[in-house]
Parts: sequence; C-alpha cells; structure tokens
Amino acid sequence: MEIGIKDEQLIDLLRENGRLSVSDIARRLAVSRTAAQMRLQKLERNGVIEGYSVKLSPEYLENRVRALVMMKFPPSKRADIEILLENIPQVTSLYSISGIYDLAAVVSAPSMGVLDVTIDRIGCLEGIGETMSSIILSTKIDR
Repeated sequence: MEIGIKDEQLIDLLRENGRLSVSDIARRLAVSRTAAQMRLQKLERNGVIEGYSVKLSPEYLENRVRALVMMKFPPSKRADIEILLENIPQVTSLYSISGIYDLAAVVSAPSMGVLDVTIDRIGCLEGIGETMSSIILSTKIDR
C-alpha cells in the first residue's frame, strides 16, 4: 500500500497521541473531518494501523527499573523461548537481533529486586545458553 504525505502526518499525530479525536486530526492535517476519518479507516483496513496502545509517561517510567537482556540459544529453541518470554509480564518488548546474541528483551520492573528475579528467571528458561543484561539508565528517544 502506498502511503501519502497526509497519511504519514496522520500516523505521526497518532504516535504522539493515540487518543486524538478525528476532529483534532482533521484540524491538524487541514482536511475535512470526513477526509480524516476515511484516511484513518483506510490505514486500519489495509493493516498499516493494527491498533492503539498506551504510551507511559516519563514520570511513571522514572519510577521503574528497566534492563536490556540479550540471550543466546540454539536455533531449534527459538519458538519455545519466545512463548516462555511472552508469559513473563515484565518483558515489555522482544527483538530478534543479529550478532552474537539471538534475542533482546526489554524488561521493566517496579524495583531492582523484581528486576533481578526476572533476569534470573529468563536465564533459567530451558534452552537459554547465555544472557547479558544492561540496566537502562534513561530514554533519549521514544517514538
């Protein structure tokens, strides 16, 4: 599907605030409400926009401890490990990566103790060969 400039602008607006009303979107794009609604529906229908989610405030995240946990494992274990990680609520993102590690997970916890237990839990998952963890100190860009 081809994405036009107005579609890109609409996506950018929703990235900033997924709860913008169609009227607000129309006003900011300088199009009619009907045109904005049609663009939004087209992006949803064509699978460009799959859903809407919550973006947590920096103040909330400031009170969380986060880490990047990179994992090595045999390729035959990938699917099982992904399912196991999906069942750990502190895992907020999971990325397939290139290099010496196979997956990278962002883990978010309310305290260092919970983070420590979660990282240990990940390291003990069947099939995990090695992990490397780094505490996330701050977020510089989050779009």
